Amino acid sequence: MRIIRDLNELAAPLPNAVVTIGNFDGVHLGHREIFRRLVGRARELGGVSVVYTFVPHPLKVLAPERAPRLINTYAEKERLIEASCIDVLICAPFTPETATLSADRFVEEILVKKIGVRHLVVGYDYAFGRNREGNAEFLRHKGIELGFEVEVLGPITGHGEAYSSTRIRQMLTDGEVSGVVDLLGRHFTLEGEVVHGAKRGGKLGFPTANLCTEKEVLPRPGVYAVKARRGDQIFDGVVNIGCNPTFCNEGISVEVHLLDFHEQVYGETLRLYFVERLRDEMPFPTSEELSRAIEADIARARKILAGTRIVEYRDYLDCGMKV
Repeated sequence: MRIIRDLNELAAPLPNAVVTIGNFDGVHLGHREIFRRLVGRARELGGVSVVYTFVPHPLKVLAPERAPRLINTYAEKERLIEASCIDVLICAPFTPETATLSADRFVEEILVKKIGVRHLVVGYDYAFGRNREGNAEFLRHKGIELGFEVEVLGPITGHGEAYSSTRIRQMLTDGEVSGVVDLLGRHFTLEGEVVHGAKRGGKLGFPTANLCTEKEVLPRPGVYAVKARRGDQIFDGVVNIGCNPTFCNEGISVEVHLLDFHEQVYGETLRLYFVERLRDEMPFPTSEELSRAIEADIARARKILAGTRIVEYRDYLDCGMKV
């Protein structure tokens, strides 16, 4: 997948570009269906599939107080979009100047002249341009005027409800990590570098790796059964998200105990796949009682994880083709 971070990198329009526009936070199954259609249409036209998105999220520039916490880091989103067999991802910088661009100019100067759109796929509720003046009906008229097709998709649903990034955020906030698999099409992941912590876990007999992560959305504080990827290796684990109330810590930490693992991993990157919530975070009167609770968490996690296979994006993608 070619990633374009500056439209000036496009020396000429793309051939038979089939384009979709959006934030695509979460890259959930609704987004995946859009990408499948995009790839399929591009193949029919002998062209290229193009996803156009902004960095940062527009609300982080226009109204930071209303900006959503993002489900994916930008690096994760790029990886997930690439896994959908998209040819070109445009990560256009969003600035205050971008917000003043009219819908007319965006279509004519960027979509048509720069990108060379031949077919545009948008959601029924999509709006863009200065004051969100551009919508699906506006695009249909511009398509007739400028010579490109417009495909407007209705709500994409699963299990009787529309796929929604907002809904996924709320489920994670509620700790429903097992439930979001049906919306994301994969286990929710968190990636981070292992950094030094207070080393209390080792003293209790359960050494933990403390993760420094760029994730904006974390599951509700508590204890979770997880799978952990270290390079090509997969380990079972138990992670605590929270403030360690037994020790009166301040701030939120992510500490994972890898089962049957005894190596040093400082400076390495681990990726956690959240499988099931085990319990709330809670204070314990003594370190001994905390140790017994951790032992119980580990025993329960072993049973859950023994029969769990990680669900990743590549498990269900067909890239627009029947396989």
